[in-house]
Amino acid sequence: MSAPAAQPRFEPFRLRGANFNLLVLRLLDARPEVIVPALGDQFRRAPGFLRFAPIVIGLDDLPMAPQDVDFARLVAELRAIEIMPIGTTGGSPEMKAVAQAAGLPPLRTAGKEQDLPQGNPAPVPAAPAPVVPEPAASEPPPPGGTRPTMVVDTSVRAGQRIWAQGADLIVTGTVNAGAEVIADGNLHVYGALRGRAIAGGADNTDARVFALNFDPELVSIAGYYAVREGLADAPIGKPVQVRLIGESMRFDKLG
Repeated sequence: MSAPAAQPRFEPFRLRGANFNLLVLRLLDARPEVIVPALGDQFRRAPGFLRFAPIVIGLDDLPMAPQDVDFARLVAELRAIEIMPIGTTGGSPEMKAVAQAAGLPPLRTAGKEQDLPQGNPAPVPAAPAPVVPEPAASEPPPPGGTRPTMVVDTSVRAGQRIWAQGADLIVTGTVNAGAEVIADGNLHVYGALRGRAIAGGADNTDARVFALNFDPELVSIAGYYAVREGLADAPIGKPVQVRLIGESMRFDKLG
């Protein structure tokens, strides 16, 4: 009698490392009674911004001693307003240890997606960013300096997020309220821009945002941002180019 055929091995999971579009909340003050109301105010001015977003807590700018930071309370109150802190970046070894004891492990930047040997822990990705949360660091442009471009030929619906990693982004339709478009390079919207527009990932302060009908919930370049109520000087509803001059955002009419 012949031996039974070997059964195919069942593989219940695979571990992979990847570079994710994470946001960094760089703390200048770690007191929950200061941070949480300020974030709640941002929610009221830009509905949906950061809601259920996984974020990394940036510790480099905290002036407080590690023992003075109540990370457990901070995590609980952030989750109560539907923000999901998953770890930390930066900070002293003592600050990292206090944060880790509250369930916020130190994270590091990951490279391209790759298979990991079974049994080894997967690296946890993070992306340092300036003042405002922003997309993770992008791939460098190819030899010759030409930046690739992602083209979206449809409108972007509420709830959608499109990210052109390491590239410029062109949207030929409308970016509706509640949608988010992100480009590590320049961002072009050839319809109405009514959602959230983020350009200049990886500290690219030369990036620009172009829109034929400018009426965004939020616009950001290299971490500097403005929400709708802060755009009183911008030509709302007009063709606009947005760029940074130093640390100030400038809104110029196109044409």
